[in-house]
Amino acid sequence: MEKKKEYNLPIEETSMTVNEPQRNWGGPWTEEKLDAFEKYVKAYLTIMKKHATENGWTLFYFDAFAGSGSRESETEEKIKAEDNLFSEVEIEEITKQTSYKGAAERVLGTDIDGFSFNYYYFVDKDEQSLQALNQKLKNLYPDKSNCMAFKSGDANEKILKLVNYAKTHPKCAALILLDPFGMQLNWETIQALKDIKHIDLWILVPSGVIINRLLTRSGKILCPERMEKSFGMSIDAIQQYFYQEVKEQSLFGDIVRQQKRDNTINRIAQLYLDLLGKEFSYVIKQPLVLTNSTNCPIFHFVFASHNQTGVKIASEIVIKKNRKK
Repeated sequence: MEKKKEYNLPIEETSMTVNEPQRNWGGPWTEEKLDAFEKYVKAYLTIMKKHATENGWTLFYFDAFAGSGSRESETEEKIKAEDNLFSEVEIEEITKQTSYKGAAERVLGTDIDGFSFNYYYFVDKDEQSLQALNQKLKNLYPDKSNCMAFKSGDANEKILKLVNYAKTHPKCAALILLDPFGMQLNWETIQALKDIKHIDLWILVPSGVIINRLLTRSGKILCPERMEKSFGMSIDAIQQYFYQEVKEQSLFGDIVRQQKRDNTINRIAQLYLDLLGKEFSYVIKQPLVLTNSTNCPIFHFVFASHNQTGVKIASEIVIKKNRKK
C-alpha cells in the first residue's frame, strides 16, 4: 500500500506474525479485560476519525505482548515453565478451556465508517505464536495485511524503537496495549513512552496473581531484581512501601520484624498508578479490577495518556464494569 512507502516505519519486514501468547491461559477476567479494551478502541477511533484527519496524524496500534487469539487449558506446571519467575511463587489455577476473540482480532475488526488505524504492530517473544497469529489475521483481514507488522523479540526493545520513531514523527499517534503474561515489562520502558505526545496506554498489572505473592509475609521479597525493574524503585523503597516495622516483646527483649501492610493488592495497584502519574499527564483513578472465581483480585487494568478526553472515556468504561461486581 502507498501508506507503507510514505512513512519510514521502525518495523522490519518479516513474515512473523502475532496473536495471543502461546501461554494459552485466562478465564472470565480475560473476556472482561478485552471487552473494556474493545469499547475504548471504538471510542478512540470515533474521536480520531475527526482529529486525525484534520491534523494529518498517522495512527498506530501497538500490541507488545500479542498472542494467538485463542487459548487452551494449561497446567500450573506448564505456566511455571514459561518463566523462572514462577518457580518462586505458587500460581493458582486460573485457566479454563475456552475460545475467545483476542485483542488483535477485535482491533482489526473495528472500523468507524471505514476509518481505522494506519498500522498495526504486533510483538511477541514466541515465534510460533507469531506465526499462528499472522496466518489467522491475514486470513480474516486480507485487505489490511499490508498494514500489519509482526516482530518477534523482547517487547521492551521493540517499544523503545516505537518511541524513537515517534520522536522524529510528531504526527504519530499511538494506542498501546501492554498485556504481559508476567513481569517482563520494565519501568524504564514505561518512562520512555511518555515521550510520545499522542499516546493512549493500557497496561495489565499482575497485582494479585504475581506481585503480591513475591511480597512474602515473612518480609522477604522474592525476585528482587525483577521487582526493581518492574517498579523502577530500589528494593529498600519497595520494602518500605509494602512493609512496616513492628516490635514484639520476648524473653530477650524487644524484637523488631517486618510486617506486611494490609490491603497489599490494592496498594500494588495504587503504587503503579502513582508512578504513572509522575510520567503522564492523565491517569485513570480507578483501574479495572479483574478477579478470579473466588472474587479475589488477580490483575488491575490501568490507563494513562497525555489527553484528558482519553482518561475520561477510559474511566467511564471502567467505573461501569467495576459497579457490576
